[in-house]
Amino acid sequence: MRTGFTMSSQRTPLQRIRLRVYGRVQGVFFRATACEVARELGIAGWVRNCPDGSVELVAEGPPEALDKLRAWVRRGPPGAFVSRVEETAGPAQGDLKGFAIHG
Repeated sequence: MRTGFTMSSQRTPLQRIRLRVYGRVQGVFFRATACEVARELGIAGWVRNCPDGSVELVAEGPPEALDKLRAWVRRGPPGAFVSRVEETAGPAQGDLKGFAIHG
């Protein structure tokens, strides 16, 4: 199974990030593409549209994989325009399994 990270990174403590993405991020397949990217990287979590037009994403995984997800989020899928990303980070809580689209 391809997880997107190396065996050495599995010994690194997992981290958790919460990203709030602003700009033209709804109606451009942002959630679906974020879900695909996160699954390819072996990241657990979820993504959802927010009423204010932003997208919220919570993810747990190895730091290297989360860095790749952050980089993708700053670009988004074709058709998206990301104007800013707000982030909070901390240790993994271990309550996330797989990666899903909420709402």
